[in-house]
Amino acid sequence: MTTPEPDAPGDGPATATPVEGAGGVRLRRNGKWADLPALLSFVVLGFWVTGRLWLEPGSAVRDNRTDQSQFEWMMAHGARVITHFAYPFHSDRMNVPDGVNLMANTSVLSISLPMTPVTLLLGPRAAFLLFLTAGMIATAVAWYFLLSRVLIGSRGPAWLGAGFCAFAPAMVSHANGHPNIVSQFVVPLIIWRTLRLGEPGRWLRNGVLLALVIVWQAFLNLEILLMTAIGLGVIVGALALGRPALRSQTRTFLAGLGVAAGVAGLLLAYPLYVQFFGPGAYAGLPRLIRGYSSDLASFVAYSRESLAGNARTAANLAKNPTEENSFFGWSLLVLVVALVWWMRRSVVVLALAALGLLFAVLSLGREVNLAGRDTGVPGPWAVLENLPILHSVVPTRWALAITPIIGLLLAYGAERAREVARSAPTARRQIHFATATVLTMALLPILPTPLPVARLDPVPAFVTGGAWRPYVAGGRSVVTLPLPDTNYAEPLRWSAATRLDMPLARGYFLGPDTRPRAEAPRIALFGAPPRPTSSFFGTIRRTGAVPPITPQSRVKAVDDLRYWRAGVVILGPHEHEAALRRGMTELTGIQPVFTGGVWVWDVRSLTD
Repeated sequence: MTTPEPDAPGDGPATATPVEGAGGVRLRRNGKWADLPALLSFVVLGFWVTGRLWLEPGSAVRDNRTDQSQFEWMMAHGARVITHFAYPFHSDRMNVPDGVNLMANTSVLSISLPMTPVTLLLGPRAAFLLFLTAGMIATAVAWYFLLSRVLIGSRGPAWLGAGFCAFAPAMVSHANGHPNIVSQFVVPLIIWRTLRLGEPGRWLRNGVLLALVIVWQAFLNLEILLMTAIGLGVIVGALALGRPALRSQTRTFLAGLGVAAGVAGLLLAYPLYVQFFGPGAYAGLPRLIRGYSSDLASFVAYSRESLAGNARTAANLAKNPTEENSFFGWSLLVLVVALVWWMRRSVVVLALAALGLLFAVLSLGREVNLAGRDTGVPGPWAVLENLPILHSVVPTRWALAITPIIGLLLAYGAERAREVARSAPTARRQIHFATATVLTMALLPILPTPLPVARLDPVPAFVTGGAWRPYVAGGRSVVTLPLPDTNYAEPLRWSAATRLDMPLARGYFLGPDTRPRAEAPRIALFGAPPRPTSSFFGTIRRTGAVPPITPQSRVKAVDDLRYWRAGVVILGPHEHEAALRRGMTELTGIQPVFTGGVWVWDVRSLTD
């Protein structure tokens, strides 16, 4: 689709089509260094958000340490694929003996594989931190070049829109341990290549290029890919209906789209088969997670990571600090409504507004909540949540897709204001002042604040020194106390420090719930299905009290240790360390030895 006529006076930027005329000439005249201030500002913002993690070695994001541990493990897995030629889509280094389906989890292979040198040289924490910081910066840069070179042709509005797309409240919220979600730099590439599908004579080339960026995003985050596909479908459909001149490109566009679908489908066929039908596959998220929805009141509230945010208010409107997807603030929403009304003659602006409304409604989940209370009003998601593919989407994340929509509207609105100022020289100063004032009022309250961090205990010397190695000979595993799960994932960080040489019993991942009384066949469960011994130590971790120990519980403990192929049990620093130590000692009858910063139980005599 190339350079159609504007659908409103002076509405070129709102067409979402390549800018090849005056805008491109204007950019070239400004020189090759003119983009540098914008790019540097994105770097500053990226390090501003993650700065405390860089300045405090050994720290983790305070509000989501478990996900950081998981991603450090995933970065180590990517390096292991390169160095050990490990199978990329499934791993036996966690959840011994069953392993983990990594395609059904956030394996981020499109990042972890190329970052192998960083992981090997600097460690998995450094790789995670670089992934997180560079992902946000790269997202801003990608949106900036899409807006300035393709959609608008002006640097100022492009900088505004790109900065919002990368550092909006929802993105900063997900920076609490979700680098795969804040790294959306492939999305602008998908948009760019989709818009090029209509180029005459290049349907094959453009289709292949689109397929490659789709595959790239598929190994980064499938939820974002799904939302991007839906969004592009709505925008392309709106252009086809609202721009009769574009219909001449339909055959070329569809041919390129067919090539993209075919090539992407061929490249992703086996990985997706593993994800949905391979060992460890599941069919749908747990009902609790599928209940994560956006509170209607959150749309006018401010995120706790925003300048005007309040942690107590935000906590009442979101399930956790990482999922504040819909916190835009009332001042920005007023501006967005005004921009849509002002640019209502633009087909793309109206399509973006409709798309944003659709995503907002879907994010409300199966039942609408208002100010933390159930209203009893069913949401449209209630009839969609059990459909294939959609049953694996967290409802509140539909609101995350509103962020780039607002970023685009801000960029288009800023460009329209520039056009109005250019057409009215006598009022130019007043227009610029009014524009700056309105943007400041809307955006100042949502400026990001640095992520809060928490100190972590160093990885024990028993782990880093390799003293565990003799215990795992013959395919045995390391059992940690407490056993890792969604609330305690430190052992994943320890395993990552060994480049996954240290295999773990259980872990933090999504896998099928295989219990006889499971909620539904193959529905997802965080971690492996509970076993008597894992539940025993989970109780100690939560309460600090040792449950009653009976002969039956001792027998079950030995059975579980045999199931896990345990060679050694280790206990690192923990607030309930004494209770955990007493519980394991009384269950096994083995006295532990303190060495290398951990308590060690040699259980090989029990599991032989």
